[in-house]
Amino acid sequence: MTQSTVQERVIGILAEQAVLEPSDVALDMTLDDLGIDSLGLVESIFAIEEEFDISVPFNANEPQASDFDISSVAAIVTAVQHLLADQA
Repeated sequence: MTQSTVQERVIGILAEQAVLEPSDVALDMTLDDLGIDSLGLVESIFAIEEEFDISVPFNANEPQASDFDISSVAAIVTAVQHLLADQA
């Protein structure tokens, strides 16, 4: 799977959760910028896990303590790419 494919799919998931068009989602945006709250984040994580058939190391009770970087859209894309590479 190419990096651009992963990026497009992650952006699509986040855009759907934020009720935005994928074209409105920029890589430097944060979840707050997108209007995604904690419940939306958990739903996005589940959707990412399902879409890519991966297990995201994420604790909803302590999101900052996770190895899965959720600081921006780009960070999420990179984290998914790393999980996919580790799985290969």
